Amino acid sequence: MNHVLSSSGRGPSGRYVFVVGNSRSGTTMMGRMLGANPSVYTLGEMHFFEQLWTTADKDRHLAEPEAVELVARLLDIQRRGYLRKGDPAPFVREAEEVVASARSGALTPAEAFGVFLSYEAARNDKTVPCDQTPRNVLYTKEILELYPGARIVNMVRDPRDVLLSQKGKWKRRFLGAKGIPLREALRSWVNYHPITISKLWNSSVAAAAGVAGEDRVRSLRFEDLLADPDGTVREVCDFVGLPFSADMLAVPQVGSSSGRDHPEQAGVNADRAGSWRRGGLSPTEVFLCQKVTGRLMKSHRYAPVPVAPSPVRTVWSVLSLPVKLALALLLNLGRVRNIRETIKRRLT
Repeated sequence: MNHVLSSSGRGPSGRYVFVVGNSRSGTTMMGRMLGANPSVYTLGEMHFFEQLWTTADKDRHLAEPEAVELVARLLDIQRRGYLRKGDPAPFVREAEEVVASARSGALTPAEAFGVFLSYEAARNDKTVPCDQTPRNVLYTKEILELYPGARIVNMVRDPRDVLLSQKGKWKRRFLGAKGIPLREALRSWVNYHPITISKLWNSSVAAAAGVAGEDRVRSLRFEDLLADPDGTVREVCDFVGLPFSADMLAVPQVGSSSGRDHPEQAGVNADRAGSWRRGGLSPTEVFLCQKVTGRLMKSHRYAPVPVAPSPVRTVWSVLSLPVKLALALLLNLGRVRNIRETIKRRLT
């Protein structure tokens, strides 16, 4: 099947939606909701920025073989999942057709990504591609600059619920999620530390705050989506420029880190708000999270609670942080293009 793009589908001139936010903040749910709209095709997590692009690539033009290789890698990620390191060779011929459809000379990496996004949407008989990679929140300024037609939906969630979800993320492989290799479950377990996760929440919230005045960015609290899904999704549709469809609310109840998936049950589960209050985090974890995120928590209307941490566990958490960071760095080296840039964006 040949889905040739018009010259207007070259890349940055196209219309895109990026759903971003700290991991475990409702980005997947929002991506599914948007994907249920007749006009939107929601892709998997592409991880183009950070894994396949750095700021050094901004104005670099690719030779045709480089553009083909990049698009082939993107096709491999989309078709087989970014957690599985596949061989993009089977997608080279298709990638050649995609690059040829751009019809406008050498592409930058960002333009090639835009062409790929538009191609995948057209291939699925949709007009608006949606990338739901949470980590793109750290690249909001670049996305707005590179894609003038983009709309960014930023999801924010109570950092204590994020902490609880990240703590149990390694269990997703055993709770109904498909396509999660054992090494990925191990990586998720190693990545967890209450201080690290809290700092990442700060970085994500601060990155979105840096573009708060932009009319192409809309920040939503996950808790507000759970409390009023109809009103919140209608607001998102108005922002993106799409008609609302009631089908957008019939999302499968999957993705929790604390219970098994129930894909047969559709709809928004309001009980996911405030999960941390029902247990799963120690007083020390809650204390450290509130200590690190306190100022930004309050700015998003998340109230800290009095808590009595264990002095021994607090000291242990501080002392174990360098070890956990070193192990996480080792397990994540192959997942980023520029480790220095990645650390700077994530933890500053």
